[in-house]
Amino acid sequence: MRSKDEVREAVWSAMEEARAAHTRKLHDRIPHFRGCETAAERVGELEAWRNARVIKGNPDKAQRPLRQLALEQGKTLYMAVPRLRQEQCFVELDPAHICTGAGGASPAEVSTISGAFRWGRPVYVEEMRTVDLVISGSVAVNRMGTRVGKGGGFADLEYGLAIASGVVSPETPVVSTVHSMQVLDEELPYTRHDVFLDYVVTADEIIECDGDMPRPSGIYWDDLTPQKIRQIPLLKKLQEQAKGAG
Repeated sequence: MRSKDEVREAVWSAMEEARAAHTRKLHDRIPHFRGCETAAERVGELEAWRNARVIKGNPDKAQRPLRQLALEQGKTLYMAVPRLRQEQCFVELDPAHICTGAGGASPAEVSTISGAFRWGRPVYVEEMRTVDLVISGSVAVNRMGTRVGKGGGFADLEYGLAIASGVVSPETPVVSTVHSMQVLDEELPYTRHDVFLDYVVTADEIIECDGDMPRPSGIYWDDLTPQKIRQIPLLKKLQEQAKGAG
């Protein structure tokens, strides 16, 4: 089995060579793949999407069409703050308040990172409403639902924080949109903090993942380095609170 780093490097290099993304350089990024708009439209066909009223999304460009679709359909969206660099690590985007009236903003504008910060409301994870569906960005996936991210671990931490606070449950559907080149026909490595996918959606197909793997139950502190904890204000705060309670 290839390591996560080997998988990432292979996918990034292959997509760069094929010009399968909107940017020339893909390394260390969630690929902003060509066809992400069509993939988002396909996600809209899912019953899990149609039934969802509250969605947790990632801030990457590849999933911006999904954020826009959610807002256009009147769904409340929580976008993670890039790299979780604030204690209020999610931005609440409620189209009922943001995208209505003469002074409102368009879903297209609000779905950008800058638009989300301008029009949204920063919230602590415990302030979030119960989430009905989770959107995740990926570098590589397989049909079992194993996901490889860009290597920072932020998506897994977002999920762990949401699980620990009770706004996400292990049964909450998780979907990722990717280019077909990112769907690999091989076993992919994973650890206990990795979040397995229910759906992988490309511009060409909807894949219902048939893996049956456990999801994280919260934050696994033993897996975090002191440097990672220092980089994320909320983790640092939670650790200090735990020490104080002890």
